[in-house]
Amino acid sequence: MSAHSEETQQFIEAAPIVLQAGGDAVGQRLDQWLAGQLGPDMSRSRVQMLIRQGAVSIGGKVVEEAKRKMSAGERVAIEMPEPEPAEPRGEAIALDILHEDDELIVINKPAGLVVHPGAGNWTGTLVNALIHHCGDSLSGIGGVRRPGIVHRLDKETSGVMVVAKTDRAHKALSEAFADHGRTGDLERAYLALVWGIPSRPTGTVDAPLGRAADRVRRAVVPLGRDDARHAVTHFSVMERFGERQKDLATASLVECRLETGRTHQIRVHMAHIGHPVVGDPDYGQAFRTKANRLPEPLKGAVNAFPRQALHAWLLEFRHPATHLTMRFEAPIPRDMEELVGGFRNL
Repeated sequence: MSAHSEETQQFIEAAPIVLQAGGDAVGQRLDQWLAGQLGPDMSRSRVQMLIRQGAVSIGGKVVEEAKRKMSAGERVAIEMPEPEPAEPRGEAIALDILHEDDELIVINKPAGLVVHPGAGNWTGTLVNALIHHCGDSLSGIGGVRRPGIVHRLDKETSGVMVVAKTDRAHKALSEAFADHGRTGDLERAYLALVWGIPSRPTGTVDAPLGRAADRVRRAVVPLGRDDARHAVTHFSVMERFGERQKDLATASLVECRLETGRTHQIRVHMAHIGHPVVGDPDYGQAFRTKANRLPEPLKGAVNAFPRQALHAWLLEFRHPATHLTMRFEAPIPRDMEELVGGFRNL
């Protein structure tokens, strides 16, 4: 990417751009040719995103393949989106606040809320809500995109999060999360509804994580690979569902505690041992047909569940100013509780 970066790209004026291909364009990929024509303010990845969004047309017809080969004389039109603000702005988004003081704020994040702005999610995030609620009191160590953020939950994972309001709190909490509680200053626990019943009531998954083949998801990878990162998840089976019904699909409510905090760690580790999280669109696809072995209305409820059934129910940490241990719990949200209730009735 050029020195102009993605932030500079956000200020491109929202006006259609029309270009005509010359002889030197013949045989070039559409994304490659456009990136060259639009100069340093437009990266190839940004061009590819515009193509996927249907913003590029040739001869009046929308083109959705970045690899399409160019021909001489073709007229290419690009409909530029409205410019985005360079820094996140406060938005009046309701927050479920569990605790707040001068140093930090603890919230119960709902499923569907993205933590911080990023590609495709520049607004409507937890950061936007925090800026509106806290004003200028958020710690700036995380940068303008992530003020106060010391850890995160996936968009569709609900549960307890702590956000720093001072640089002192940001430093102390970041160190605690980086240490993953090995010194006893941090404890995190999640509840996951998973397919099947683990063979043991408790267990540990110790398997390094890296990027999957699609470069978007994560996967268990060989320890020696360049991107391999140490990852350990401890789990305990809390409830078992359907084990007495021979012909039905089984499931379990599992508590997971993290020894490390990698992206998608619980979801990947549980799928790795054959018990993916129910509803997981990225790591549980192979188990989608399991719902066919459930009675109605549970079958319909599982098929309609729009996210992974994963909830961060417990967060315990040492307060950076008082040094007192603080413990926060968040009940399972209604949608997940209703789903678990359906399995309890098997």
